[in-house]
Amino acid sequence: MAPQRNSGADPEAELPEYAGQYRLDERLGSGGMGVVHLARSGSGLRLAVKVVHAAFAMDPEFRGRFRQEIAAARRVSGAFTAPVVDADPEAERPWMATLFIPGPTLAEQVKRNGPMPASQLRRLMAGLAEALRDIHRVGVVHRDLKPSNVLLAEDGPKVIDFGISRPSDSELRTETGKLIGTPPFMAPEQFRRPREVGPAADIFALGSVMVHAATGRGPFDSDSPYVVAYQVVHDEPDLTDVPGNLAPLITRCLAKEPEDRPTPDELMRELRSLAASYDTQAFIPAQRTNQADAPATPSAPAAPADAQSPRPARRSKGRALRRVALAVGALVLVAGGTLATTRLLGQDGSGTAPPDRQHRSAPAAFSGWDTKPVARADGAPQCSYGGGKLFCAQPGLVSALDPVDGKVLWRHASAEQGLPDGAPVISGGLVHAVTHAGQLLEALDPASGKVRWKMDLTVYGRWQQVGGLVLLTRADGRASGVDGATGEGRWSRRLPGQTTPNIAAFAGDGLAYATSTTGDGTRTQVTAVDPETGDVRWNTGLKGTLYPVGAWRGTVFFTSVDKSNQTVALVQYDPKSRTSHRVGLDVALPDAQTTVRGSTVYMMSTLGALVAVDMDAREQLWRLETSVSRGSAPAADAKHVYFTAADGRLLAVDAVRGKLVGQTRTRLATESDRVAAGLQKPMIADGHVYTSAPDGTVFGVAGDDPAAW
Repeated sequence: MAPQRNSGADPEAELPEYAGQYRLDERLGSGGMGVVHLARSGSGLRLAVKVVHAAFAMDPEFRGRFRQEIAAARRVSGAFTAPVVDADPEAERPWMATLFIPGPTLAEQVKRNGPMPASQLRRLMAGLAEALRDIHRVGVVHRDLKPSNVLLAEDGPKVIDFGISRPSDSELRTETGKLIGTPPFMAPEQFRRPREVGPAADIFALGSVMVHAATGRGPFDSDSPYVVAYQVVHDEPDLTDVPGNLAPLITRCLAKEPEDRPTPDELMRELRSLAASYDTQAFIPAQRTNQADAPATPSAPAAPADAQSPRPARRSKGRALRRVALAVGALVLVAGGTLATTRLLGQDGSGTAPPDRQHRSAPAAFSGWDTKPVARADGAPQCSYGGGKLFCAQPGLVSALDPVDGKVLWRHASAEQGLPDGAPVISGGLVHAVTHAGQLLEALDPASGKVRWKMDLTVYGRWQQVGGLVLLTRADGRASGVDGATGEGRWSRRLPGQTTPNIAAFAGDGLAYATSTTGDGTRTQVTAVDPETGDVRWNTGLKGTLYPVGAWRGTVFFTSVDKSNQTVALVQYDPKSRTSHRVGLDVALPDAQTTVRGSTVYMMSTLGALVAVDMDAREQLWRLETSVSRGSAPAADAKHVYFTAADGRLLAVDAVRGKLVGQTRTRLATESDRVAAGLQKPMIADGHVYTSAPDGTVFGVAGDDPAAW
């Protein structure tokens, strides 16, 4: 491939063919400091690669700034930014590769389609506030938030280009007399005292960005950057044509003094109270719009920041004729402080109450429900499905719910005040719940919630329900089997080659797997046990640090992790032939959570990558960058893969194509800045999907049409 010719006015005549190991396929855009290219990783992952112009590569001061940009981008990499995949600030031509996020910038969207309607503005503002919250949490100030640095991805806005951002603990400071930023979107303090710029400057920029999104112009508009600077410091903003319900909040963002501006969390709380149609999931899947079949126009992260900015487009006429690319999801409010089941809108959107209970039991009539087992309680309940009921645990309570309508069937109070130690489990026909900070196992009657027996767990290191048995292990390597129906011991023995084993079991497999890893992580001992008798069926040692994640047709699947707890491969072991094969991942997955369906393994990383691997074909089927930071473990059926997000959304991905096809509304905790400690893995039963959310609700939706959620 010949070097790509540069059609712009950049200092060099030709563009490079590679940045590190990445071949540069297409030029996406350029700026004063460098060029952004489309590239692909070895696994086919699409990347946006920023390559610095040769002239700046020779400037030690600029290299220092570029190192800071990489550090800042890595620091905030997550759900609301374009995560950094690789970078080399020391290369002859410094470069940085981030995930390629399809979608236009806000600047492109407004230029192409005109100002956004009010419903989309509320969601955009909430998404940007949430992004700034996460950016500021890690001690970074962006300092150049503007429409061209906001990507409109299908699952929400992404803030990009940290070229002039500054970590609060950075030693690299702005030089005296040097203007850093884009004048129409800079805060007064960036002109008056640039060395003292803090997080509040990003809030001011957010206000300016919102005015641009609402009107097509900025709050301080002029052809001269010097006039703009004077207006920013001294004049009141022009909020003409800004929706009336947003204008007061945007005015607060544009306060002249930093201390008078709201924080991101205050913005999010106030936006939630603005209107019933408000929803923080900003950009829903294309399947839910009228333009689902139209080809998407991908956009890359913006090129490195300049000090110039194009003149904002003026408001055009014919607003009613503009194409609206994003549909507005309906929000169903749960009355605060009440214990009630709120029905979701019917499939026809009429809002009519569902038919009576005997008709609702038919799958075709299932319209979804939303229940809060404990009034005014935050924190996602930990739930499981079994015996035709949902069983949920939360601080101080275990409850049973009817999966048809969410009605609470019974409640069992416990002395547990902290987070539950996992969801209740059906074993031996009883509901097993671990309470008292993991020290007590209570077996409850599934019909009434009454206690049938109890067991002290303080002497046991780990436990696992397998069918009608409870398997427990001690630190000395001894394992015991307890009858789940009576609490009586069945067997006890020391497992060969095991020290302090973990126990794993998988539905329909019939065996339990005990694993121990050597101290240096080079070898894992695996012992397959018959849970009914404790008899060892097979015992082997496998290379690496392995964790069993599923079983299929007599074989066992393991994840293989490195010393940083990143999943680097999958291993399939066949005990009959005593052979194993390994499928390496091109890109390691940090803290991956896994589920198995048939021969396919689905992995969700803490940074939002969802990966499907077919172990029979020994190949990766697809990889989706969901942008959901710290999502739940996935669950899968024949058509979809489901997972939950920290904001309470349930998301669905096409299991064949690896594309996002639906998501529910958010269900945030009362304190929106609280991060859920543990997320509920979705439960699939009778064609329905159930999960819980940080605001304390449990909800169910029909699984056949996620686009209608």
